[in-house]
Amino acid sequence: MRFSNSFLDEIRDRVPISAVVGRRVTWDRKKTNVSRGDYWACCPFHGEKSPSFHCEDRKGRYHCFGCGVTGDHFRFLTELEGQSFPEAVQTVADMAGIAMPQPDPQAEKREKERTTLLDVMELATQFFQDQLQSAVGAKARAYLRDRGLTGRTIETFRLGYAPESRNALKEHLVGKGVPKDQIEACGLVVHGEGIAVSYDRFRDRIMFPILSSREKVIAFGGRAMAPDAPAKYLNSNETELFHKGQVLYNFARARRAAQAGPGKSEGGTIIAVEGYMDVIALHQAGVENAVAPLGTALTENQLELLWRMTPQPVLCFDGDGAGLRAASRAADLALPFLKPGRSVSFALLPDGKDPDDLVKHEGRAPFDKVLNDAKPLVEMIWQREASSASFDTPEKRAELEARLKQIVSVIADENVRRHYQQAIRDRLNSFFAPAPRGGGDRRQNFQRGSGGGRPGQGGPPQGPRAAGRAAGVSDRLARSGLVRGYSDLPALRESVLALTIVNHPQLLLEEYDEIAAIDFENRDLQRFWSAMLPAAATAGANLSREYLMQRLAGEGFDVMLKSLDQQVRNARLWTATEIAALEDAREGYRQALSLHKRTKALRLQKIELEREIAETTEAGDAGEIEPLLRALSEVQLEILRMENQEAIIDGFGVLSGRVKGAAVSHG
Repeated sequence: MRFSNSFLDEIRDRVPISAVVGRRVTWDRKKTNVSRGDYWACCPFHGEKSPSFHCEDRKGRYHCFGCGVTGDHFRFLTELEGQSFPEAVQTVADMAGIAMPQPDPQAEKREKERTTLLDVMELATQFFQDQLQSAVGAKARAYLRDRGLTGRTIETFRLGYAPESRNALKEHLVGKGVPKDQIEACGLVVHGEGIAVSYDRFRDRIMFPILSSREKVIAFGGRAMAPDAPAKYLNSNETELFHKGQVLYNFARARRAAQAGPGKSEGGTIIAVEGYMDVIALHQAGVENAVAPLGTALTENQLELLWRMTPQPVLCFDGDGAGLRAASRAADLALPFLKPGRSVSFALLPDGKDPDDLVKHEGRAPFDKVLNDAKPLVEMIWQREASSASFDTPEKRAELEARLKQIVSVIADENVRRHYQQAIRDRLNSFFAPAPRGGGDRRQNFQRGSGGGRPGQGGPPQGPRAAGRAAGVSDRLARSGLVRGYSDLPALRESVLALTIVNHPQLLLEEYDEIAAIDFENRDLQRFWSAMLPAAATAGANLSREYLMQRLAGEGFDVMLKSLDQQVRNARLWTATEIAALEDAREGYRQALSLHKRTKALRLQKIELEREIAETTEAGDAGEIEPLLRALSEVQLEILRMENQEAIIDGFGVLSGRVKGAAVSHG
């Protein structure tokens, strides 16, 4: 009998090829990397003493570098074990736990129809591509050009344009002899009860073809050109070809890029981003291993697709409130399905930027930096729970512990669950550790001490939660001035930024463009910055802290420098001082800059929403006020959440063992 491609794909995907091959070979322990699904053995097709037979689960292929034999599950069984093709299919199906399909004339008919529908989708794709290059597609071409896409990228992703006419595509397909029922079965027209005459589903939209794992067009996503369109993005409806929750945009292309393996730019992993344009912009910037869900939150099936390609995909989200909520949902989705060697990590973009923004304006390097800073799943869970409130009473600490235990209890794999429980216990023990004995208050330890930084011996406070154990985090943060700022001084985050750069001018060599663009709110700091940047630029090889201090003092900023230094020391933000190691100063600067930008963005957003609410109220548009109020509430909640993020205090107020130098007295 003839087996459908979908059935063969399903059983291949469910059974690692190493499980098929491993029945006949012994894997070489030195060269094999089980966690990556990368196996080596002596070739079973020819005699050899050193392993040159390579088997990769991600590719579902084997290859011998000695005799050149290559193939998949079925070819291995037919060529090595002499099975017929149906017997090989039966073997793999049994290993997958899937029943063999019974001869079914109706199923064979549906498979033929499915192939025909793919032909119709190809005709539609070509039509949309042609329309984009025609006179009616001028507006869409201009939009894509403004988004920075090249002609080559547009061709690679086969982008197109659906005209405004209600029947442009339908008439084109009918002219090609495509029956009405096939056009409807592909989801290309709106039809059904109450609709006398069907009409094109996609109109005045930029079209993104969505491909199957076999690189056939199975659906479309359409981006509206009109600003008042009911839906900015519109996907094909569910069809025989397309099931949205089981497809990832750019799946096949990203899988090929990931299969390039370590040593290539993609590094063998897969990055899941939020939208079509993110994927396309990253591809144009050289990051070809990105995929995206189709306008919805990541599903279990899509997560499983990611794991088929790589043991630890990177889930990349915008750094705003919506992105953090999406990351939190993805973390909860992944937890039950973790296994040894199978997890996810999280890369959060700065300041609400998306990947498209990041690579378009700054190239690939900033995005690679975001990926390098990706957090493991356990850290994502911990930060979400531990930074959400203050834990100044035993009851609140017990509540946190119980909640974390409940969260990790959903992990099905016993070994992984045990290690997560241990990781959570370690973090809780550190989080709630008592203050060092014999030292009293940690601020007193530092002020009177003379040690090299160990707790209780006079150095800067140690431990991940040294500040904020005795009082509510939000209260301490408000008192510190990180958000509020001191009365006659710059906001503390601005002082941290300025003083860190002066004390560690090496950072200027790494991040000059970003540092030069810092927009201070405090006018004194604006003048200070206008003097510091030219001084640093003219220093050349002489650039150092001493050089900058001398130049700035000569221009009348010596009093201000002392004031900034006193401010950060009073707040115990040691990473801004000269005694901090460069790596600690760099981390403190990055956290301060992130807070600075996010705070300004939230303030502006709050002001804008309040203005819109006032205008809407005056206009009497009662129906429009409710969503604006919800948006304002969300922004205010995000501001409050930021104030409660004790991690910000950690990043500034705690030095690691890398801190050099003796304790410094105030004054």
